[in-house]
Amino acid sequence: MGKLSKVFYITMGLIVIAVAYGALAPESFETITTTIKTFVASSFGWYYMLLMTLMLVLSIFFIFSPYGKIRLGKDSDRPQFSTVTWIAMLFSAGMGIGLVFYGAAEPLSHYAIDPATADPNTSAAFKESLRQSFFHWGFHVWAMYGVVALSLAFFQFRKGEPGLISSTLKPIFGKKMEGPWGNLVDVLAVFATAFGVATSLGFGAVQINGGLNYLFGFEIGITSQIIIVAVVTVLFVISAWSGLSKGIKYLSNTNLILALALLGFVIIFGPTLLIFNMFTDSFGGYLGNIVQMSFRTSPLNDHNREWLDNWTIFYWAWWISWAPFVSMFIARVSKGRTIREFVTGVLVAPTLLGAIWFSAFGTTAINFQKKGLADLAHASTELTIFEMFNLMPFSSVISIFAVLLIASFFITSADSATFVLGMQSTHGSLTPPNKVKLAWGLALSVIAIILLSVSGLDALQNTIIIAALPFSFVMLLMIFSLLKVLKAEAKIMKIKK
Repeated sequence: MGKLSKVFYITMGLIVIAVAYGALAPESFETITTTIKTFVASSFGWYYMLLMTLMLVLSIFFIFSPYGKIRLGKDSDRPQFSTVTWIAMLFSAGMGIGLVFYGAAEPLSHYAIDPATADPNTSAAFKESLRQSFFHWGFHVWAMYGVVALSLAFFQFRKGEPGLISSTLKPIFGKKMEGPWGNLVDVLAVFATAFGVATSLGFGAVQINGGLNYLFGFEIGITSQIIIVAVVTVLFVISAWSGLSKGIKYLSNTNLILALALLGFVIIFGPTLLIFNMFTDSFGGYLGNIVQMSFRTSPLNDHNREWLDNWTIFYWAWWISWAPFVSMFIARVSKGRTIREFVTGVLVAPTLLGAIWFSAFGTTAINFQKKGLADLAHASTELTIFEMFNLMPFSSVISIFAVLLIASFFITSADSATFVLGMQSTHGSLTPPNKVKLAWGLALSVIAIILLSVSGLDALQNTIIIAALPFSFVMLLMIFSLLKVLKAEAKIMKIKK
């Protein structure tokens, strides 16, 4: 099972071509990908809104339907990881580093620079800024990850299929998924994963570089960023080498402890009462407006439509492009849980944690902005959190703490990705060889370094979002296939009773 598949060689070939184009003709690469991305956002925005809402409806259906009793594995299987460790793994692999990056910056932008519908710098914009942040990082995203992961986990652990995206489509296409068509589906998944993680490596290096510059005067530039990528690569390769139950487990638990400590600090030393009031009011507003927000396309308002393209549609495409990686990782660590337990955990825990995070960081940053203590809204995204900490007690200590958390999330995401890429390129092996994980780790770092060198990360980001469109059709097929098999499984369970 550890043998390399055709998917490895085909995807590596495509990556070399894309990176070479990005490195040799960066302006052309960015122009073409920006044009296609803009077309996809403006033409398929309605489709993304409906698709993500369908994922949420399906998740709620799985929780309350009789299918919820079915176990992801044999009926005698039980979870490999404790619930706390499991939630820590979901959080770390899914979006931990993004919360640190955007925790203060996104609500600030929605409040002071470009609100969705309200006037800037108003009470309405304050409430809306948190509601929109909850929406972009909340139930819809985790529902989508959960449904794709559920399909993968069910076929992998209940039906004994290889841990491949293509395996989930066998109930529809049969043996065709073991040939070129199956390879095509898996290549698309691996391509999206490799570029998605490489982009995050690049952006993570930029933020760590910004933090080190802010704290210690480290020079901002490609040399510093290459050193950061190299150091992180060594660390996540060591972690990947130690295996899933050691490296990623310990890192994920560390991430959760560090994140909760940082969150606690902001709540205690920020405007505590205002944070709790804003969380309660805004989360209620999010739940009360979730149907309207889920279907909003603003067809008759050009400004609102542009805002949706730049934020909501961008996020939906971005999350879909991450689905092969995050969902496969979630599936791999969820064996033994019932469908009801699995979907409830994936949907509720990270959404609540994310909402509390945005409430604390967003409210604190906006409160400083309102008081005129600093113009945080116009700070560069990677420095916003450090500028905010500068206005709080123990600023240097807590900024160093934040850099460590970013690095830890960074390593965990890359570690998880090498594991998933190893699975996908060795016929779905649950224990991919260390040499394969090492090859992917080095490939991810080289992609990030080359594209940082030519300022090609924006073009790379565009490429991933474009890749999300074809993968979204694969997701729809996965849903159809899963429902078909669950129906048959429920009949078998009735007969057994």
